[in-house]
Amino acid sequence: MDQNAPFLWQTTPLVLSASISKLLGANAFLKFENVHPSYSYKFRGMSLFVHEAMQKRGRDVHFVTASGGNAGLAVACAANAAGARCTVYLPEGATESTVELLKAQNATVVIAGRFYQEAFNAAREKAASDKDAIVVPAYDDPTLWEGHSSMITETSDQLQQWSVTEPDAIFCSVGGGGMLAGIITGCKKVNWDHVPIVALETKGSNCFHHTMLLNSSGSSEFATQLPPYVTKVHDESSQLDLAHFNSFHSKASGSLGASQPATGVVRMALERKGGVRCVTIPDELSMQAAVAFANDHKTLVELACSTTLSVAYKPQLLDAVAPPRSDGRKRNVVFIVCGGFKINLSELAQYEEALKAEMEGNLTGNWEVILDDGQIVNVDYTT
Repeated sequence: MDQNAPFLWQTTPLVLSASISKLLGANAFLKFENVHPSYSYKFRGMSLFVHEAMQKRGRDVHFVTASGGNAGLAVACAANAAGARCTVYLPEGATESTVELLKAQNATVVIAGRFYQEAFNAAREKAASDKDAIVVPAYDDPTLWEGHSSMITETSDQLQQWSVTEPDAIFCSVGGGGMLAGIITGCKKVNWDHVPIVALETKGSNCFHHTMLLNSSGSSEFATQLPPYVTKVHDESSQLDLAHFNSFHSKASGSLGASQPATGVVRMALERKGGVRCVTIPDELSMQAAVAFANDHKTLVELACSTTLSVAYKPQLLDAVAPPRSDGRKRNVVFIVCGGFKINLSELAQYEEALKAEMEGNLTGNWEVILDDGQIVNVDYTT
């Protein structure tokens, strides 16, 4: 991996958050992945994919993808930085702001079909008819995972300035599994295989959590009964059962809403020495974290990112998934601020209004968080 290529990622900041550390009673480190040219960690893997494809196929290679989300923008940014052609296929209904973001990176934007699958099929047809074209996957590719792994090797180096050799836990969000695969790969490189990884999703788009349970011996109702909008499918090549989402029921599904996770990532998570803990939270907890993070760190993050940060604002939840150390020393925890462009000030204001209405109507005073095999943690929404 040639990290000296001029259009590959640059090192992103690791910040020790004073406010979150005080709230949690732990050293809370924030890995700011939202500062990449595409506003998300995806630029790491996509820029490596672009770099390696151009090394193999030359400068005439044409990158084709179907994504109106962070993956599509990352491909466009990486191709633009490398001076390569890029075409992004979007379904009808794509927002004008998304189209303009892509065009600003010199990408050709094609509107094809009413749904994502139709746009994806059009992208594949284009690639099949163009000898220079290559279809760029959104998350299911080892090259992407290798690029994403650099966030962990960087974190390992950066923690040394605080004399921290390894964290007590790493927190991230998960959808299809691309970032998680990068984190697992990075942990192997720096000998953190035993470090717990906590992967968070929102209820209604939690395909990874359900998939992990389908391949374990869980016996709870959550583990054994899929929601009506989810179908169990068996993948012959990996011999894994997958939770396939036929529809999504979460505000975060625009970025977290993969129909099903990558089988390679599921296998990595199941076999990992330090394990991968799965956590499902309600949208409201993610919205609350987005608002709090904007106030504390003057940074806007979309719901797919603030899902991770929900733990940063709930000490009770941190204790449930990463208990205090037996030796009494402060925990060192890392939160991957994965970024994403699907957020603006008006949406943040909408979250505040939605939270106000929820708190007025929620007589229990708490939100239900689901851990691992279906254990329930009731989190007070006021603390």
